[in-house]
Amino acid sequence: MNHQLIMKKINVGLVGLGRLGKEYAKNLAFKIRTANLVAVCSIVPEELEFAKNELGITNLYKDYDKMLQHEGLDVVFIVSSTNMHAEHVIKGLEAGLHVFSEKPLAITQSECEKVEAVAARYPDQVAVVGFVRRFDRSYQYAKKKVDEGAIGKPYLVRSQTVDKDTIADWQIQYVKNSGGIFHDFNVHDIDLARWFLGGEMQTVWAIGGAYKYPAFAEAGDADSVMSTCFFDNGTMAVINACRTAMVGHDTYTEVVGTLGTLRIGRTPHLNRVEIYDQHGARQECLETFWDRFHEAFLLMAEDFIDCLLTGRKPELTLADARQATIAAEAFTTSFEEKKLVKIDG
Repeated sequence: MNHQLIMKKINVGLVGLGRLGKEYAKNLAFKIRTANLVAVCSIVPEELEFAKNELGITNLYKDYDKMLQHEGLDVVFIVSSTNMHAEHVIKGLEAGLHVFSEKPLAITQSECEKVEAVAARYPDQVAVVGFVRRFDRSYQYAKKKVDEGAIGKPYLVRSQTVDKDTIADWQIQYVKNSGGIFHDFNVHDIDLARWFLGGEMQTVWAIGGAYKYPAFAEAGDADSVMSTCFFDNGTMAVINACRTAMVGHDTYTEVVGTLGTLRIGRTPHLNRVEIYDQHGARQECLETFWDRFHEAFLLMAEDFIDCLLTGRKPELTLADARQATIAAEAFTTSFEEKKLVKIDG
């Protein structure tokens, strides 16, 4: 008799099918064998058409609350606009589901704490926020080297998130719901600094402006910023963000220790090919964050699904997400009020 192994699958609903949501959906639908994407939600008709025609999803919802009641759903992936994350996480938990949310958890500390209070009522449900760079193989290798003492005691992190100028026009519209450049870009760098340095930020000073696109200033935001940070364990971080790079998606982190330095992602080479032509000697660079981290996004979603199947606790917690939001909120206050900001607690 032939016995066929029946693989247990996690039934997934997803809300938000924008630029990043589509990529999450494709991973869940086609690449993660233990996931079964059964329902999607979007308020944009074209996005639902994408799910139907490109992913073969037939359970299409315009109402998030109705999707949460879809029979047999185990977990919801939240890739909606930033200003909706906290509300969507809470509703997912209250519907009895596990929850994965794109970063950040929320734009304010109070919203994060509200989510944590709700999550505490449902201890058997897993809720995490995805900081994708922790799942990148190069960043994981660097963390292993730090933990092994390869560079001595780490005391400084320099980290930046820089997007290519081609999407600046789109970001001018996106910033209305994203909380601004510090929440949208630098929560990644904040999380990495905490991860590598093992401390919490105490004081921050953020400066910058809308140097190329005045529309960002009109929206109360910036296209290029820099922040200096001091941690409770005496370590430091310098964190940059820019929306207007010409070279490509220039994400880069440097960890400096007493015995050496680790550099991750500098320069953002597309591949190992060097071009020698009338322009000189050069290497082409990665265009977008997805080009740089597409594997890490897949590994992150796979890890979360595996946690649900095995009962293993995720490394990332809602507390990590809260600390990133607290710091990004402090960066924003420092930038807006042009002063040093002390982070309480």
